[in-house]
Amino acid sequence: MTLTELKYIVAVARERHFGKAADACFVSQPTLSVAVKKLEEELDVKLFERSANEVTVTALGEEIVRQAQSVLEQAANIKDIAKRGKDPLAGSLALGVIYTIAPYLLPDLVRQVITRSPQMPLMLQENFTVKLLEMLRTGEIDCAILAEPFPDTGLATAPLYDEPFYAAVPMNHPLATKQSVSAQELKSETMLLLGNGHCFRDHVLEVCPEFARFSSDAEGIRKSFEGSSLETIKHMVAAGMGITLVPRLSVPREALESKKRRHEDAFVKYLPVTDDKGGPPPTRRVVLAWRRSFTRYEAIAELRNAIYACELPGVTRLS
Repeated sequence: MTLTELKYIVAVARERHFGKAADACFVSQPTLSVAVKKLEEELDVKLFERSANEVTVTALGEEIVRQAQSVLEQAANIKDIAKRGKDPLAGSLALGVIYTIAPYLLPDLVRQVITRSPQMPLMLQENFTVKLLEMLRTGEIDCAILAEPFPDTGLATAPLYDEPFYAAVPMNHPLATKQSVSAQELKSETMLLLGNGHCFRDHVLEVCPEFARFSSDAEGIRKSFEGSSLETIKHMVAAGMGITLVPRLSVPREALESKKRRHEDAFVKYLPVTDDKGGPPPTRRVVLAWRRSFTRYEAIAELRNAIYACELPGVTRLS
């Protein structure tokens, strides 16, 4: 068997489609299919179940694909070791970031990395937590910035910061006259939520579990609406459709400035959220995660330093 054949079976297992796997490997489908068949004959096992519309991995195939991924990682590590001998940070770093962090952290982070370690360009992937965990497992990305909690997949993690939640309310809303808002006060409002798949949706429902029911009840909770991104939901708030919770880094700088300096055309008021029982305000913990088998320790350390060098207003940095 060859490393190329192992690369092909990992791609087929990931894509669940021979044509898409061939495109991902930059070869023709017949070339990939012949190589996979040759490996199956050599091992005398069936790796994939083929049907007209879908390719599934057999139980034994799953185990072989996992081992193939490990072999490919170890082979790549040989090149990494050689590079590190010249420059520990040489080479790109594939970084995944969840949707509710990427737009607010990456602009500053990319500038920091370019300034601090230009020899280590970031290859960025924005996606849901579940997808990023899968990409970490298969080696498509090297590390990811995620919000806890997420399933324990044997990853190494390092805490980055705790980020408080803010309530975004229309400027003409009665709550806009307050300096802060409690979770209890949010319960009678129309809550705008991110769609399924966004972990921040789950964070919001932890603060206000009543909205998980998506129906009116005796407490006056009205039907909630969903948006595809935080920025879309902010526009819905500005239009007066309801209120929402957002992470602190997504709050525009000018929105928290004094009234004298704030833009007159602002349509959204951002308020700190307080705990109903007098405890600390609701927050989410943001972490950096990577495979334990990933050997570029210096690159992970430099990425953490670059994140800590970012401004990160309003969050609690962790070490």
